[in-house]
Amino acid sequence: MSTPVGSGNTNDSQTMRPPGEMFTLENPVFCCYLFWATVLVVKMLLMSLLTAIQRFRYKLLVLVPLALRRKIFPNQEDLFFKNLEVQFNDPHVERVRRAHRNDMENILPYFIMSLIYISTNPSVGVACNLFRVASVARIIHTLVYAVYPVPQPSRILAFGTMLLITFYMAAVVALRTLSFI
Repeated sequence: MSTPVGSGNTNDSQTMRPPGEMFTLENPVFCCYLFWATVLVVKMLLMSLLTAIQRFRYKLLVLVPLALRRKIFPNQEDLFFKNLEVQFNDPHVERVRRAHRNDMENILPYFIMSLIYISTNPSVGVACNLFRVASVARIIHTLVYAVYPVPQPSRILAFGTMLLITFYMAAVVALRTLSFI
């Protein structure tokens, strides 16, 4: 027996899934989550590469005079070039590291909340759009924070978008489970 769930619009409704089917490839909401979670994981992995690129930023450019090339390393054992010193406070490297840390502080809770939200059998359209918007917002956040810094409020808008989506999903979960406490 199927029970419609969603906004009440017949085009946006879906049937209630048994608990065992929520986290399978048969559930379009879960498939959408898997795709966008993969995009965000790849983005986070690329942040490590971006940090490395910042450490060699001008070393990669052959036309830049040798005296201006950067080779910034935080550990003594990483100094495989001659005449280098350990440096901890390069502003370009630190900006990328802060953006990466911000990703970990915000994307990981979002992943957990999204999985819990999927267990409430949300509307396919609403859930997939939430996943899309949150992922694009985090990509924009990285671009305006670590790749090409742009003045506020660009970063706070991108940050706030995913934060609001995560809070929205938490509220939906809380409201749907309130009767069980």
